[in-house]
Amino acid sequence: MDIKKFKWTREPQQYKIFDDRIEIVTKPFTDLWQRTYYHFRNDNAPVFQMETDEQFFSFVVKTEFHESHHRFDQCGVVMYLDSDTWLKASVEFENEKFQHLGSVVTNNGYSDWATTEISSDIKTVWYRFSRRGDDYCVECSFDGITYHQMRICHIFKGNGKIAFGIYACSPENSSFKAVFSDFELTECQWKAHDGQKPDKE
Repeated sequence: MDIKKFKWTREPQQYKIFDDRIEIVTKPFTDLWQRTYYHFRNDNAPVFQMETDEQFFSFVVKTEFHESHHRFDQCGVVMYLDSDTWLKASVEFENEKFQHLGSVVTNNGYSDWATTEISSDIKTVWYRFSRRGDDYCVECSFDGITYHQMRICHIFKGNGKIAFGIYACSPENSSFKAVFSDFELTECQWKAHDGQKPDKE
């Protein structure tokens, strides 16, 4: 992938871009969340993305977060269109025993959060973000080979030009270094459904 095509939404204060990786040092009290349950709106996490109008593709990135140590420290893959429309997938630190591997989808200004607990010993995760029109699939891998579906979702404003890439943040009073590497853009690895036929329109 050509990282030169990526642009910042809210450029972080500390980051480095190398030929083979990107490092972001998070700033305290940065996050992405809209309304649901907590009733607050946080929209200040740094996001590094490229734009495309390609309707079918997959984006892969490796994330390393060996320094994450405080509740909600997180880094991962993102598709950020505007403050009311985005999705993200990441590992969020919780404590020394477990973390939350999860995803958030925000449509029309309301966020959800789907998670599962994983060991806090895990400090490397690959993500594969795939697009089929205005439907999206996010998968994760712990070895960069075998991927597991995290979620399938629909983005109501996601049918035209989109932007996708990486993000990192620390919602509470914390900071850590997130490392992103092995960027890859491929043909869509999320194949068309071969089961029940679509309803006729």
